[in-house]
Amino acid sequence: MSNQSVPSLFEWLGGIDALNRLTDRFYEHVKADALLGPVFEHMGADHPGHVASFLAEVLGGPDDYSKRHGGHPHMVQQHLNRHLSQQMRRRWVSLLLETADELGMPDDPEFRSALVGYLEWGSRLAVINSQPGVTVDPQAPMPRWGWGEAKGPYTG
Repeated sequence: MSNQSVPSLFEWLGGIDALNRLTDRFYEHVKADALLGPVFEHMGADHPGHVASFLAEVLGGPDDYSKRHGGHPHMVQQHLNRHLSQQMRRRWVSLLLETADELGMPDDPEFRSALVGYLEWGSRLAVINSQPGVTVDPQAPMPRWGWGEAKGPYTG
């Protein structure tokens, strides 16, 4: 199979409509969750759509998030001084994957391993970026995730 015939993760999961369904339902669950609900209690109605747009871009879709919101530096900004914990991070990842199952999103091992890889990587960065003293690099590139992204160790 040539690389030209391999769909992006964004295409494989069903595009922006699928991501909007996922984030809408996911944040309904988040609001009801004892651990995560308080973290997101002031979340605006547009938050799920912003997250869907961010995930779309990361997973190989259009760069709408960067065009509208400023890319990865903007996402990092949203996490500053939130004091997120590993327990919150694990619950966030778990709840997102449970929601993907609930909605019947692709569950083939290749897709799910790529999705879990990004969620682990991205949620761990969110925890790091939520701690005191972190600043935003205005030149931080937007992450791009594909079918196999293992790299070297994290160096900051």
